[in-house]
Amino acid sequence: MARYRFHATNGVAFVLDSVGRDVRRPERLTRRAFEVAQSVMNELDDQENWAEWSVSVHDLSGRRVLVQPFVTRAERAAQAA
Repeated sequence: MARYRFHATNGVAFVLDSVGRDVRRPERLTRRAFEVAQSVMNELDDQENWAEWSVSVHDLSGRRVLVQPFVTRAERAAQAA
């Protein structure tokens, strides 16, 4: 199991994950990044356009292992259809 930090940004605003989260399998990073994006969208509900936002996932050495653009629930449902 490894610990990863999930930071969110649009290039101007930044939501720092100083604690991180343990993830057993690397293939679950995308799912966790989606959950982080949903949480940020819920917390910053005055924001209307999420197109510039992404979740940047880093291991504890600081190496970036994934960048996942924000996807709204409606966009995710449309992609699945």
